[in-house]
Amino acid sequence: MYIEPFKVEIWMNEWETRCELNLAETCVESLTIDALLALTGRNATDLEELLAMKMTYGAIEGSERLRAAIAALYTNPHAITVTHGTIGANMLAHKTLLSRGDHVVSIVPTYQQHYSIPESIGAEVSLLKLRAENDFLPDLDELRALMWPETKLIALTNPNNPTGALIDHPMLEDIAAIAREVGAYVLCDEVYRGTNQEGEGSMISMADVYEKGLAACSVSKAYSLAGLRLGWVVGPDEVAEAAALHRDYDTISIGMINDHFATLALENSDAVLSRARAITRGNLALVSDWVDSQDRVSWVKPRAGTTAMLKLDVPMSSREFCIALLKETGVMMTPGDAFDMECYARIGYANTPLIVEEGLERLGGFLARL
Repeated sequence: MYIEPFKVEIWMNEWETRCELNLAETCVESLTIDALLALTGRNATDLEELLAMKMTYGAIEGSERLRAAIAALYTNPHAITVTHGTIGANMLAHKTLLSRGDHVVSIVPTYQQHYSIPESIGAEVSLLKLRAENDFLPDLDELRALMWPETKLIALTNPNNPTGALIDHPMLEDIAAIAREVGAYVLCDEVYRGTNQEGEGSMISMADVYEKGLAACSVSKAYSLAGLRLGWVVGPDEVAEAAALHRDYDTISIGMINDHFATLALENSDAVLSRARAITRGNLALVSDWVDSQDRVSWVKPRAGTTAMLKLDVPMSSREFCIALLKETGVMMTPGDAFDMECYARIGYANTPLIVEEGLERLGGFLARL
């Protein structure tokens, strides 16, 4: 089975360990186990409960505590399928729902899984292009025009990766209504859920908006625990039952230690997400002030997530720019061509404030020298 090279992951794999200041980071500043324990009201003595843990496969479908903690993140009851990260959740959802010849509508830019996996299965994929003049939100008239009577799936990321655009509740309802007309599912990758820049910081899940809505998420980005590789899909019972057949072939279980620490984080989601919002809101303010000071940079300011797309007025390609920037200054960004957005570069603003501040200073100096 052929699948297109995963452009953003190839870029990250090549350069992430070779940079000095990572402005390509998409995870909110990662937690240590010690910090997680402190944040959840525990301490090192609580680690003793792990000493008697026998290293079996554990609960195949995830522990009861974990599943209860995931369920508490949603308004309505849903079937829960525990996976290896959101990347596993997305793969499982696409493999379960799609067959050769099915029709999918995917927004772009987005995480490449949502169009390259359907294409590899043999599905027909129509791309709904997000544009800066629409604040990188989907044009619903264009969505309607792309739908077929037999469309099987609409694929979204919300908050959007890479732009940080946020589809609000009314627009999610509108998208659900369009999907309902033809009986399509809506898969929404919600890995950045809980990082809104305004208000209480969260938004409703597509799974709670639409009866055929599925939400994929994990503890990687907003929860700062990518090292646990733990995610999930919530949605209709019939999808979960079909997904279980695929899951037997590629997952079995997600690991007892992963389950344990993810449960701690999710049972204390208010505290963990409050930390995430403090970091992302403070860092975005730094980036916003920096963009305002730059003559060769423009953007649509993100409303959520951990990334933004910077439009660059520079005499080179986005890849040439990012490689030169890294080699000269040690600062890593992600070239726009990884998202088919030439003239842009993706900046991540979720790292430690000192890294973001110093990285912006070096980036500004590099632009000035150009």
